[in-house]
This record gives sequence, C-alpha cells and structure tokens, in this order.
Amino acid sequence: MSPTPASPRPARHDVGASAHLFAALGDPTRLRVLARLCRDGPTSIARLTVGSTVTRQAVAKHLRVLARVGLVRGRRRGRESVWELEPRRLELARRYLDLVSERWDETLERLKAAVER
Repeated sequence: MSPTPASPRPARHDVGASAHLFAALGDPTRLRVLARLCRDGPTSIARLTVGSTVTRQAVAKHLRVLARVGLVRGRRRGRESVWELEPRRLELARRYLDLVSERWDETLERLKAAVER
C-alpha cells in the first residue's frame, strides 16, 4: 500500500475550473470581505460594511461573486442575510498555491545546480 500524500494535488482539469476562483480573489474589496468573514465568522452585510466606505449594495454584489465560485454562502436569518466562509474552496486555492510554490522551488533548485556546475 502506497502512502497517501498529506495534501493531494489538484487534478489537471481542476486547474482550469479554478480560474474563476482566483479571478474572484483578485479584487481587493472581495479579499477584504473574505478576510472579515475569516476573522469574524458568519456576518451580516450590515456588519461587513461597518468601518468601510463600501456600500451595502456593493458588498452584496461582491458576496454574490464570491458565492458563485463557492467561497462563501449566505442564508436568511430573519430580515437579514448572514454570510459565511466556505473553507473547502479556500483550501483548494491554498493547495494550488502550494503546488505552484513547490514547482518554483524545484525549478530554482535545478537552476542553482546548473549554475554551480
């Protein structure tokens, strides 16, 4: 029986499918919203706008983009919508970044070996 890797590599077809995920993460406002959800847990749109110059409508728009790629999910609680992080999708992004980092490390090691010869 072969050992199971600690962090499975994303399948090749997943790389293309995740382009939308990284595009959603590429917006500074969406990153701030995601960071708030990571820090504060499930939060309403009203609370996400406190201390920000971004309107509730803009935050709602950004949350819908994040929801389309599976990074957050919303649910109704009374009259307000409460949004929370979807950690599995964020974990997928982390695995891709780990994979890229690993490949860069390997490439740099080969370059170093070639220069030192």
